[in-house]
Amino acid sequence: MELSVANERLCLRTGVDELEARLWLPCEPVGVVVLAGENGRQRLRPTGDYLPSVLSEARLATLALDVGAPGESAPLDEGNEGLQQRLRLACGWVRRHKLVGELPLGLVGIGRGAVAALESGAELGRDLCALAARGMHCQPALAGMARISAPTLLIAGGLDDAAVVHSRLAYAALRCRKRFEIVPGATRAFDEPGSLEVVARLVRSWFVQHVH
Repeated sequence: MELSVANERLCLRTGVDELEARLWLPCEPVGVVVLAGENGRQRLRPTGDYLPSVLSEARLATLALDVGAPGESAPLDEGNEGLQQRLRLACGWVRRHKLVGELPLGLVGIGRGAVAALESGAELGRDLCALAARGMHCQPALAGMARISAPTLLIAGGLDDAAVVHSRLAYAALRCRKRFEIVPGATRAFDEPGSLEVVARLVRSWFVQHVH
């Protein structure tokens, strides 16, 4: 049976910021995931459709956004407070949405968005059903990791030494239900054959387990 999925580009106005986003909305969704992209230099592209399409197969709606400000060119190791704020505002937008606002809410962060997702997860607490972070390239505040209550999945490429190190440190600091997966042979971009498919299956399985 073919799954019907609505796909809509959005510009979320959050007061001082405007966030470019896309909403994937399957029929009768059972949960909604906010997907935070890496940074303002990497705009939403057709190749970014893969993970939301896989989540849609499990009847998970996805709001995919770029957590960087438009045209932002700051280094990846800069302070993360602005990214966290944008991500929390996006979660607030989801909570006001008439179709998905009352569904279980999850976060997925990629690259720079991984740290923003983890640190936002510490603030959002039990409002989240699950959390996933892929390819961290700076260290989250480890003291905050102990405050995350949502089940948390960490993913790193086996050839991405920085992400493996940061993920191991974050994993050790977590006090919630947790899992750490290293994808063998994958680099930071996960553009090796089959790597993104492995990541998508891991993330989908994690949210299916915890969406209820």
